[in-house]
Amino acid sequence: MTTKMREEIDEIPAAAARLLDTQTDLIRDCANALKKADPKTVVTIARGSSDHAAYFLKYAVELQLGLPVASLGPSLASIYEAPLKLGHAAAFAVSQSGASPDIVAMARGARAGGATTISLVNTIASPLAETADFAVDIMAGPEIAVAATKSFVNSIVAGLAIIAAWSEDKALVQAVDALPEHLQSALALDWSALLEPLREAESLYMLGRGPALAIAAEAALKCKETCELHAEAYSSAEVLHGPVSIVGRDFPVVAFAARDRAEASVAQTISKLAAGNAACFITSDKATGGEKLPFIATGHPITDALALIVPYYGFIESLSRARGFNPDKPVALKKVTETQ
Repeated sequence: MTTKMREEIDEIPAAAARLLDTQTDLIRDCANALKKADPKTVVTIARGSSDHAAYFLKYAVELQLGLPVASLGPSLASIYEAPLKLGHAAAFAVSQSGASPDIVAMARGARAGGATTISLVNTIASPLAETADFAVDIMAGPEIAVAATKSFVNSIVAGLAIIAAWSEDKALVQAVDALPEHLQSALALDWSALLEPLREAESLYMLGRGPALAIAAEAALKCKETCELHAEAYSSAEVLHGPVSIVGRDFPVVAFAARDRAEASVAQTISKLAAGNAACFITSDKATGGEKLPFIATGHPITDALALIVPYYGFIESLSRARGFNPDKPVALKKVTETQ
């Protein structure tokens, strides 16, 4: 029987196309408002998979616009009630449900502090949408499986579309427009080489740099959510500063490398780890060690990183079932988590 998670993974390309087809005017309005506001910094507000989407957008903003981006801890508003001075800032709040009280409180606080606020939500009739200056419906459609997949991707697609229009970067605009086709191609990629090494694993590392580090963070979370498998995400540079000491033959390492300036660095790290007998896997042709995982080269370094999550999602759904779990309904989790 096909799981809901698998069905929703298969819907990713169509969901991305639906977003880009229906939200063009609002995306342009968001970009125009950001150009007018001319913020000097950007802040993000999110938790869980949505926070990983915000992490991806952090790199995109910094790379495309040269603006520093910081993640705000929602407890600043919901627990500490600390006012923030954000008169020269833009704020992106990301949430599938738009209902978590702490995310809503922080977005409200950001707007009260003077930030131009944009909410990326999959539930447009929600408190978070009502709180923002602009609320973009990411158009992922109903998502039944507890582990977010298509809503994660569409949150990033929506953010990238805004960033592309804001920066007036034609190459990124074209790359975002081409994403549905590339995501469809990514669905066909086979990552089953990971299945046996991870079926009996107890822990592993997910590596990346730049936008691909956000993908590694999301990948690690999905291991925990769907497989009860401990995984941690690290920069491929940071992992060599201590964490490498516990890597051995029975400790798998999966590296997410995009076709960008960081690819060679990620490949070099994997080559070092593989030489020490670690079970290493990488989405790159540049490593001299480890096993290559297939990837889609989108022609743009930022969208290239996003496409990596699609074959991974297909793999992790299979791994969850192979380890005896139901990926649709992790025992300790529920679909909407409301934190204070």
